Amino acid sequence: MQRLLTSLTLVGLLVATAATFAITERLKLTKSAISGTRVSRSFSPSCGCTRKRANVRIVLRRADTLDVTVVDSHRHVVATLFTRRHFPRGETKFRWDGVVDTGGPAPDGTYQVKIHLERQHQTIVLPNTILLDTTPPEILAATPNRETFSPDGDKQADFVRINYSLSKQAHVILYLGGRRVLGPTYRHPASGSLSWYGLAHGRLVRAGSYTLEVGAVDLSGNRTPPDQRVRVHVRLRYIVLASKRIGVRAGTFFEIGVSTDARRYHWSLGTREGRNGGAVLRLRAPKSPGRYLLTVSERGHVDRAHLVVVK
Repeated sequence: MQRLLTSLTLVGLLVATAATFAITERLKLTKSAISGTRVSRSFSPSCGCTRKRANVRIVLRRADTLDVTVVDSHRHVVATLFTRRHFPRGETKFRWDGVVDTGGPAPDGTYQVKIHLERQHQTIVLPNTILLDTTPPEILAATPNRETFSPDGDKQADFVRINYSLSKQAHVILYLGGRRVLGPTYRHPASGSLSWYGLAHGRLVRAGSYTLEVGAVDLSGNRTPPDQRVRVHVRLRYIVLASKRIGVRAGTFFEIGVSTDARRYHWSLGTREGRNGGAVLRLRAPKSPGRYLLTVSERGHVDRAHLVVVK
């Protein structure tokens, strides 16, 4: 009798285990009432941009009446988007502007969307977290690798590289005269570098001194305010003669400084011409007194000086 009872107990346990397994597997195969979920990862109600609202997209497998709320990181309801609103089967879109039920703005933090489906007696908290962030990125440092450069394509100091660090991940933007000349950068690390080749609005700027401004826009759309951008001073040069007027006696040698990073450059004086290298150009003056034009050029960039030859 004892053996019979033991056998019956084992059989009962096996049947119960099998039933539980079957129910579990059936639940695994049951499709969720919601699919195709797309939720904004971050937004900023104060950015004044396309990311000022959090967008939510879901696909309902069946028509239903929904209650849609926003909950904070403690699962407390902070905003009610819909109450007992009927939605048909298929795609449904709604958005949250960052305002809580009391009428004020929600504090920065992470949030989730909770959906109650009345007909199916289900409450689903979407796993996608939404970051509400209204703090603009701060430029902690911005340092150029050189103060003077010449974007003449000779592979000698053709650009200035600005190394930067930010208070958060963001896309960096470079401004000149208050207008954007580079960026936003494709990547958004909190530290990195960007290179400027002297282009502004599709054209090379003229030689001279410039003040660049480094700003950024974060993943929520917040931009560094203009008065908080970091300024970087650079000088752009091509080829420059040290003087615009030279006086020299006929037939004697004279020297003039040439500011360029090019290894070789072209010069012409009267009917003569040639190539030279280095920071000092040494030439013989014409034998006949008069006024002559000394020209130096490198990759399309030119500078000139007037040579006055006397007896």
